[in-house]
Amino acid sequence: MTTEVAAGAFQRIASVAEVKETGLHTVQVNGHVIVLVDHEDEIYALDNRCPHMGFPLDRGSVHDGILTCHWHHARFDLCTGGSFDLWADDTPSFPVEVRNGDVFVDVTPRHDPVEHQRHRLDVGLERNLSLVVAKAAITMVDEAGDTLSPFAAGLEFGARYRMEGWGQGLTMLTCFQNLLPSLGREDRARALAHGLAAVAADSAGSSPRFLVTPLPDGSPDLKTLKQWFRRFILVRDAEGAERCIITALRSGAGPQEMADMLFSAATDFRYIDVGHPLDFTNKAFESLDIVGWEQAEAVLTSLVPGYASARRMEESNAWRNPIDLIDVLGDARAQIAAALAAGQGQRGSWAGRAGLVEVLLRDDPHAIAEALLAALRSGASEVELAGAVTYAAALRIARFHTSNEFGDWDTALHTFTFANAVHQGLRRLKGYAPPDEYQLLLRGVFDAAMSIYLDRFLNIPAARLPAANGTNGSAPGLPALDDMLDQQQQVNEAGNAVGRYLFEGGGAEALRAELGALLLREDRNFHTIQCIEAAFRQHDLLSADPDSQEEAVLVLVAAARYLAAHAPTMRAQGQTFGIARRLHRNEKLFEGE
Repeated sequence: MTTEVAAGAFQRIASVAEVKETGLHTVQVNGHVIVLVDHEDEIYALDNRCPHMGFPLDRGSVHDGILTCHWHHARFDLCTGGSFDLWADDTPSFPVEVRNGDVFVDVTPRHDPVEHQRHRLDVGLERNLSLVVAKAAITMVDEAGDTLSPFAAGLEFGARYRMEGWGQGLTMLTCFQNLLPSLGREDRARALAHGLAAVAADSAGSSPRFLVTPLPDGSPDLKTLKQWFRRFILVRDAEGAERCIITALRSGAGPQEMADMLFSAATDFRYIDVGHPLDFTNKAFESLDIVGWEQAEAVLTSLVPGYASARRMEESNAWRNPIDLIDVLGDARAQIAAALAAGQGQRGSWAGRAGLVEVLLRDDPHAIAEALLAALRSGASEVELAGAVTYAAALRIARFHTSNEFGDWDTALHTFTFANAVHQGLRRLKGYAPPDEYQLLLRGVFDAAMSIYLDRFLNIPAARLPAANGTNGSAPGLPALDDMLDQQQQVNEAGNAVGRYLFEGGGAEALRAELGALLLREDRNFHTIQCIEAAFRQHDLLSADPDSQEEAVLVLVAAARYLAAHAPTMRAQGQTFGIARRLHRNEKLFEGE
């Protein structure tokens, strides 16, 4: 039987006889259910909702001072409410007094729910508990409006507790954080929960990393440290490279100096590990933009294992035969400094973007390298050149034909995200002049261009791009992408629907929110998350330019096609988040629809 009483401090909520009659007696206090437990002549009061998934604890059993929930068998100390199963969380307990045969309980909350969930987030990360992480994200984002501290907690955890260093988990977390402004309010907690759960999964079972110390006092200048860092990466010496980073940071090196050091080493060899280390580097710097430079030591040193162990395309048959692209790139690299000097007086006047993109999509690597050098001689800036190459890489996805093997999507994706990372890195370095040399990250633009060349077979035949039809009617409604992506093989349909909607005047903001929501309802796919985030970043830049509106549309077409190719999934992770949200709303999961 359940009795209802009003809220207060210590208050009578039942008689001792009522509690002893059943052993587990429930009482509603201001709409909240408390279970009173009679055990060994003592009465205990606990919240009746199992903190794991909300099952009524009065349907459980008591033995030896431990209350066991019968749904998932979580066990709780009757006296404190503490759980012996950390995936379940502690359940609130309340002080009890027995006065003249009546039970008095003080149901005043004992802790701040937001602070409690901050602690629970740490537990979820440490033990790879997705439901615990989701509950924490919902409380911190939806209740406290805080997206920064959960992101910072995930970043610190992933950087320190994964021996292999920066990986997919931290990249996904940063991608989701970057996507937050594009998402609907109701999707932001879901995005962070996805990212934090990815960090936990990526770190599970790994040993922690221990930071090295800097060189002793009197350390060399930054130019020397950069030279040493590149040399240590050359010989795959991660420990020496990490010490160079720590020493540079302790000597006062700032974001641009450190970006130049790391990006230089990441492009000393061609397209290492199909672009992942350079993309991870870009994401690491973006994460520091969000949380501040204080975490730079842990974050930047976490990149080194990936640099030192990366496969180099100098070792790849595809890059050496039938045309030796390493030689093509070597010849081009030797001319970059002179090309930059020749174009210095024409900066701001380059108008060859469209022509360059056409050359990039052709099948002559020598012509591609020469076109890039010619653009520099004609005044193209590093950022402009990188932007053109990134757009060409996006077109490979927009034109990807479904007659290719499914795994070939990743080939096009790697080129696009690598090119985008080079582009963002050069934007970060804008205005920075390294001592005695150009920005060596510019070499990555040439590497990306050669990867676009190698991807040419993915567009044979090429999927037809949607085009503007000149319609100027009322703004169209959002395409039914949610229904479309409930089915497989909707790549062309999704791309055409997005193109038609945008070319007819549909709002990009609403479409991006919809694409973000559709991304979040699927189980995490690292490459799909990368693709959507990079496409949104490129769309931001292109849509701000009146001359690039069609390009802005086609970048989102590429994103929609890639997402459609990888949907639907099992959506099991979304089910976990849905459970957490329903529990947050005090819904009863155990009662049917």
